[in-house]
Amino acid sequence: MTDTAVDEVVGICQDLLRIDTSNTGDQRTTAGERVAAEYVAEKLTEVGVEVVIHESAPRRANLVARIPGADRSRGALLVHGHLDVVPADAGEWSVPPFSGEEKDGYLWGRGAIDMKDFDAMMLAVVREWQRTGVVPPRDIVLAFTADEEAGMQYGSQFLVREHADLLEGCTEAIGEVGGFSYTVNDDLRLYLVETAEKGIDWLRLHAKGRPGHGSFVHDDNAVTALAEAVAAVGRHRFPVVVTPTVRSFLEQVSDALGIDFDPDEPELTIGKLGPIANLIGATLRNTANPTRLEAGYKDNVIPGKASATIDCRTLPGQAELFLGQLRDVIGPDIEIEHLQQQAALETGFDGALVDAISAALRAEDPGARAVPYMLSGGTDAKAFTTLGIRCFGFAPLRLPPDLAFSSLFHGIDERVPIEGLRFGVRVLDRLLRSA
Repeated sequence: MTDTAVDEVVGICQDLLRIDTSNTGDQRTTAGERVAAEYVAEKLTEVGVEVVIHESAPRRANLVARIPGADRSRGALLVHGHLDVVPADAGEWSVPPFSGEEKDGYLWGRGAIDMKDFDAMMLAVVREWQRTGVVPPRDIVLAFTADEEAGMQYGSQFLVREHADLLEGCTEAIGEVGGFSYTVNDDLRLYLVETAEKGIDWLRLHAKGRPGHGSFVHDDNAVTALAEAVAAVGRHRFPVVVTPTVRSFLEQVSDALGIDFDPDEPELTIGKLGPIANLIGATLRNTANPTRLEAGYKDNVIPGKASATIDCRTLPGQAELFLGQLRDVIGPDIEIEHLQQQAALETGFDGALVDAISAALRAEDPGARAVPYMLSGGTDAKAFTTLGIRCFGFAPLRLPPDLAFSSLFHGIDERVPIEGLRFGVRVLDRLLRSA
């Protein structure tokens, strides 16, 4: 890859960060992805790539392009990134969140690592190929999606539902969240490749009671019942379950760190992982976190109903068991409403694509070792896997050893190291030339 392409990824990432694509989850207040999609379209058509843009709703744009490969009989590789970002409160940031400012060796801005950095890598690689005549070994399908941050209904779910023909022939995919480094020592860095994701179940709990005047003695209070249930959920810790992906990760990281791994006490190993302990710790069990409360309409009126939203994440194969466990926690009288449910994913860490990922990393970092891990959150892979596509999280970044990477996702002062971004585009180029 030429220096021009490596340099270009920084400018493209800055441009994308300066486009506000905040997704509030409410169509009335969401900025939308249309402007960013048009920017991507301009960058691709400028070098001769044909693109298709589909709006799922006003301003909610998805872009797909196909780069023909040398062997079109092979299954295509889907390379996907979302264009939307979560909102940012400028008053909480040390730099304007949509400035794309370059400072202290980083690009700062909402979306810097979630995930306009990878969008920029995709564009830089393909633009370089078009300028120099590179033909990948198989078809590469690029997808830039909307709405990943709020359930994917206007994005990847829309593409799968309405325009699956654009993804025809795709058998494997790479996207977020993976490929980032965890430094063991000067000579060894583990690069976490996502091979599994927890399932998502957004629930609303409803408690009912007898409405009345706030001055009376009132034993049948919906707010009280809900508060007790929510507090029980928030304090509860579900049992530890070590899945194949998590076991493989912990075995490999224990070997790298030179420590013993006890499968009956996995938290002992996780406690020694420093900045990624929180990320990995969330994959040991099902989780349920209260996120919203709603009740009442007047200060002196006891309402007849109170509601709470619970963000639940379930391990592969645990969805039904989890609901039974949750019912035991909240009791029999609380109603459970399913707002959104998406299945967990898990695939093996094997095959030609995994081999190519490992080789591309080692070519740019001789101290690299690729290892599988499970993501506690969710990505567009949840939609694409329904088409039979085998999905991996791989958006390569070499990170400074002391960077608390996982805290930057949806966090204040989100930023990406510029040298890590340059590293990532070189690795992506190598991977897509060989995969």
